[in-house]
Amino acid sequence: FFFQAEDGIRDKLVTGVQTCALPILSTAAIVFAAGGAFAHITLEQQEAVVGSTYKATFRVGHGCDGAATTTIRVQIPEGFIAVKPMPKEGWKLDLVVGDYEKPYKTFEETLTKGVREVTWSGGKLLDAWYDEFVLRGTLAGGEAGTVVYFPIVQQCEKGVHRWIEIPAAGKKADDYKEPAPGLRLINKR
Repeated sequence: FFFQAEDGIRDKLVTGVQTCALPILSTAAIVFAAGGAFAHITLEQQEAVVGSTYKATFRVGHGCDGAATTTIRVQIPEGFIAVKPMPKEGWKLDLVVGDYEKPYKTFEETLTKGVREVTWSGGKLLDAWYDEFVLRGTLAGGEAGTVVYFPIVQQCEKGVHRWIEIPAAGKKADDYKEPAPGLRLINKR
Protein backbone atom coordinates (compact mmCIF):
# COMPACT_ATOMS: atom_id res chain seq x y z
CA PHE A 1 0.00 0.00 0.00
CA PHE A 2 1.05 3.59 -0.57
CA PHE A 3 0.02 4.70 2.91
CA GLN A 4 0.33 3.54 6.48
CA ALA A 5 -2.82 2.16 8.06
CA GLU A 6 -3.67 0.48 11.29
CA ASP A 7 -3.90 -3.31 11.07
CA GLY A 8 -7.73 -3.37 11.36
CA ILE A 9 -8.19 -0.80 8.60
CA ARG A 10 -5.64 -2.51 6.35
CA ASP A 11 -7.44 -5.88 6.80
CA LYS A 12 -10.77 -4.25 5.79
CA LEU A 13 -9.11 -2.65 2.73
CA VAL A 14 -7.58 -5.96 1.61
CA THR A 15 -10.88 -7.81 2.15
CA GLY A 16 -12.72 -5.09 0.17
CA VAL A 17 -10.28 -5.34 -2.73
CA GLN A 18 -10.57 -9.14 -2.76
CA THR A 19 -14.38 -8.90 -2.68
CA CYS A 20 -14.40 -6.49 -5.65
CA ALA A 21 -11.73 -8.32 -7.62
CA LEU A 22 -13.52 -11.68 -7.73
CA PRO A 23 -16.57 -10.49 -9.77
CA ILE A 24 -14.33 -8.44 -12.07
CA LEU A 25 -12.01 -11.37 -12.76
CA SER A 26 -14.98 -13.73 -13.25
CA THR A 27 -16.55 -11.36 -15.77
CA ALA A 28 -13.24 -10.98 -17.61
CA ALA A 29 -12.88 -14.77 -17.82
CA ILE A 30 -16.36 -15.10 -19.35
CA VAL A 31 -15.68 -12.36 -21.90
CA PHE A 32 -12.36 -13.88 -22.98
CA ALA A 33 -13.83 -17.40 -23.11
CA ALA A 34 -16.55 -16.10 -25.43
CA GLY A 35 -13.94 -14.42 -27.62
CA GLY A 36 -15.00 -16.41 -30.68
CA ALA A 37 -18.36 -14.66 -30.63
CA PHE A 38 -16.58 -11.31 -31.04
CA ALA A 39 -14.15 -12.48 -33.73
CA HIS A 40 -16.17 -11.38 -36.77
CA ILE A 41 -16.27 -8.02 -38.54
CA THR A 42 -18.76 -5.77 -36.75
CA LEU A 43 -20.29 -2.33 -37.06
CA GLU A 44 -19.26 0.20 -34.45
CA GLN A 45 -22.79 1.69 -34.32
CA GLN A 46 -25.39 -1.07 -34.63
CA GLU A 47 -28.51 1.13 -34.63
CA ALA A 48 -29.49 4.06 -36.82
CA VAL A 49 -32.56 6.17 -37.51
CA VAL A 50 -34.53 5.46 -40.68
CA GLY A 51 -33.95 8.31 -43.16
CA SER A 52 -30.75 9.53 -41.49
CA THR A 53 -27.21 9.82 -42.75
CA TYR A 54 -25.22 6.93 -41.29
CA LYS A 55 -21.46 6.45 -40.94
CA ALA A 56 -20.77 2.72 -41.18
CA THR A 57 -17.52 1.89 -39.39
CA PHE A 58 -16.53 -1.74 -40.00
CA ARG A 59 -14.20 -3.03 -37.27
CA VAL A 60 -11.70 -5.66 -38.40
CA GLY A 61 -10.04 -7.39 -35.46
CA HIS A 62 -8.14 -10.24 -37.09
CA GLY A 63 -6.96 -11.76 -40.33
CA CYS A 64 -7.49 -15.31 -41.62
CA ASP A 65 -5.95 -17.93 -39.32
CA GLY A 66 -2.92 -15.74 -38.69
CA ALA A 67 -2.60 -14.36 -42.25
CA ALA A 68 -2.76 -10.61 -42.94
CA THR A 69 -5.89 -9.04 -44.48
CA THR A 70 -5.30 -7.61 -47.96
CA THR A 71 -8.85 -6.86 -49.20
CA ILE A 72 -12.16 -5.84 -47.64
CA ARG A 73 -15.17 -5.92 -49.98
CA VAL A 74 -18.52 -4.60 -48.70
CA GLN A 75 -21.85 -5.19 -50.47
CA ILE A 76 -24.17 -2.19 -50.01
CA PRO A 77 -27.72 -3.13 -48.98
CA GLU A 78 -30.71 -1.87 -50.94
CA GLY A 79 -32.00 1.40 -49.47
CA PHE A 80 -28.57 2.60 -48.29
CA ILE A 81 -27.96 5.31 -50.88
CA ALA A 82 -25.53 8.11 -51.79
CA VAL A 83 -22.64 6.05 -50.41
CA LYS A 84 -19.20 7.65 -50.06
CA PRO A 85 -16.31 5.55 -48.73
CA MET A 86 -13.41 6.96 -46.72
CA PRO A 87 -10.05 6.40 -48.42
CA LYS A 88 -7.28 4.69 -46.43
CA GLU A 89 -3.64 5.46 -46.94
CA GLY A 90 -1.88 2.47 -48.51
CA TRP A 91 -5.14 0.93 -49.77
CA LYS A 92 -6.69 1.15 -53.26
CA LEU A 93 -10.36 2.07 -53.31
CA ASP A 94 -12.74 0.63 -55.95
CA LEU A 95 -16.47 1.20 -56.34
CA VAL A 96 -19.07 -0.81 -58.24
CA VAL A 97 -21.95 1.41 -59.33
CA GLY A 98 -25.29 -0.07 -60.33
CA ASP A 99 -29.03 0.51 -60.50
CA TYR A 100 -31.15 0.65 -57.36
CA GLU A 101 -34.22 -1.60 -57.24
CA LYS A 102 -36.38 1.54 -57.11
CA PRO A 103 -35.80 5.33 -57.29
CA TYR A 104 -34.96 7.19 -54.03
CA LYS A 105 -35.77 10.85 -53.54
CA THR A 106 -33.16 13.04 -51.82
CA PHE A 107 -33.26 16.76 -51.02
CA GLU A 108 -31.98 17.73 -54.46
CA GLU A 109 -32.83 14.87 -56.82
CA THR A 110 -34.16 11.40 -57.42
CA LEU A 111 -31.46 8.71 -57.46
CA THR A 112 -31.85 5.61 -59.61
CA LYS A 113 -28.31 4.28 -59.30
CA GLY A 114 -25.40 4.46 -56.92
CA VAL A 115 -22.60 2.57 -55.20
CA ARG A 116 -23.50 -1.11 -54.77
CA GLU A 117 -20.09 -2.38 -53.59
CA VAL A 118 -16.97 -0.85 -52.00
CA THR A 119 -13.56 -2.56 -52.04
CA TRP A 120 -10.40 -1.58 -50.18
CA SER A 121 -7.44 -3.61 -51.50
CA GLY A 122 -3.67 -3.67 -51.72
CA GLY A 123 -3.06 -2.88 -48.08
CA LYS A 124 -1.76 -5.20 -45.39
CA LEU A 125 -3.52 -5.45 -42.04
CA LEU A 126 -1.57 -7.93 -39.93
CA ASP A 127 -3.53 -10.50 -37.96
CA ALA A 128 -2.27 -9.00 -34.68
CA TRP A 129 -3.52 -5.51 -35.62
CA TYR A 130 -6.94 -3.86 -35.59
CA ASP A 131 -8.32 -1.35 -38.08
CA GLU A 132 -11.54 0.23 -39.27
CA PHE A 133 -12.97 0.72 -42.75
CA VAL A 134 -15.51 3.54 -43.08
CA LEU A 135 -18.21 4.67 -45.48
CA ARG A 136 -21.26 6.85 -45.15
CA GLY A 137 -24.61 7.04 -46.84
CA THR A 138 -28.31 7.69 -46.29
CA LEU A 139 -30.75 5.11 -44.93
CA ALA A 140 -33.51 5.89 -47.42
CA GLY A 141 -35.14 2.47 -47.38
CA GLY A 142 -36.28 0.09 -44.67
CA GLU A 143 -38.61 0.23 -41.70
CA ALA A 144 -37.94 0.73 -38.01
CA GLY A 145 -37.47 -2.59 -36.23
CA THR A 146 -35.84 -4.29 -39.21
CA VAL A 147 -32.17 -5.10 -39.68
CA VAL A 148 -30.17 -4.35 -42.83
CA TYR A 149 -27.05 -6.40 -43.49
CA PHE A 150 -23.72 -5.50 -45.06
CA PRO A 151 -22.21 -8.74 -46.45
CA ILE A 152 -18.39 -8.55 -46.42
CA VAL A 153 -15.64 -10.65 -47.97
CA GLN A 154 -12.31 -10.42 -46.15
CA GLN A 155 -9.43 -11.70 -48.28
CA CYS A 156 -6.07 -12.46 -46.72
CA GLU A 157 -2.61 -13.43 -47.92
CA LYS A 158 -3.74 -17.00 -47.26
CA GLY A 159 -7.42 -17.71 -46.89
CA VAL A 160 -10.67 -15.81 -46.89
CA HIS A 161 -13.58 -15.08 -44.54
CA ARG A 162 -17.00 -14.60 -46.10
CA TRP A 163 -19.01 -12.59 -43.56
CA ILE A 164 -22.15 -13.00 -45.65
CA GLU A 165 -24.51 -15.13 -43.55
CA ILE A 166 -27.83 -13.38 -42.92
CA PRO A 167 -29.90 -14.84 -40.06
CA ALA A 168 -33.05 -16.71 -40.97
CA ALA A 169 -36.29 -15.90 -39.12
CA GLY A 170 -35.96 -16.83 -35.46
CA LYS A 171 -32.15 -16.95 -35.58
CA LYS A 172 -29.52 -14.40 -34.53
CA ALA A 173 -26.07 -13.53 -35.85
CA ASP A 174 -24.34 -15.49 -33.07
CA ASP A 175 -25.95 -18.68 -34.46
CA TYR A 176 -23.67 -18.43 -37.53
CA LYS A 177 -19.96 -18.94 -38.12
CA GLU A 178 -19.51 -15.96 -40.48
CA PRO A 179 -22.44 -13.54 -40.00
CA ALA A 180 -22.81 -10.35 -42.02
CA PRO A 181 -22.70 -7.18 -39.89
CA GLY A 182 -26.24 -6.00 -39.15
CA LEU A 183 -27.69 -2.54 -38.57
CA ARG A 184 -30.99 -2.26 -36.67
CA LEU A 185 -33.20 0.54 -38.01
CA ILE A 186 -35.04 2.63 -35.43
CA ASN A 187 -37.47 5.56 -35.36
CA LYS A 188 -36.28 9.03 -34.45
CA ARG A 189 -36.41 9.40 -30.65
